[in-house]
Amino acid sequence: MLPDRIFTAFQTSAQGLAVQREKISAASRNIANAGTSAPAGSDKIYRPQAVETKGPARENFGKLLLESVNNLNRPGSNRIGGSGEGRSGLGPQFKVVESDNFRMEFDPNHPDADENGMVRYPDIDMIREMTQMVTATRLYEANLSAIEAEKEIIKRSMDI
Repeated sequence: MLPDRIFTAFQTSAQGLAVQREKISAASRNIANAGTSAPAGSDKIYRPQAVETKGPARENFGKLLLESVNNLNRPGSNRIGGSGEGRSGLGPQFKVVESDNFRMEFDPNHPDADENGMVRYPDIDMIREMTQMVTATRLYEANLSAIEAEKEIIKRSMDI
């Protein structure tokens, strides 16, 4: 339907916003917990988090592209719309995964040190986390700009 196609840009940007928001949250949690430790032998230690994204499957994208081209080639067809079939699941899906990577530091005076004086910390690379946060923030802003641009296009089309 035509109204569904008008708001596709909003849906795409909203999915992008959700992914970037989760990446910012994961990086923030990692930075906040970089110096946490757990008593020796304990499993209750912060596990570094990362956001894994999965884009559309290639076969679904090819199907959608072929459908769109066929729609454009039909005389008198709605150039914007189409049946909309094959669109479900095309947006990025994401999940938060936890890592089991830890680093050991020698600090015999630490209350969580083991019998060898080693303390276990989450293996968090602060430079990587800050880079991830800055990148996700910029992509979040880009998605907001796309929404604003789409709103302006719709507004101007209503003036015609």
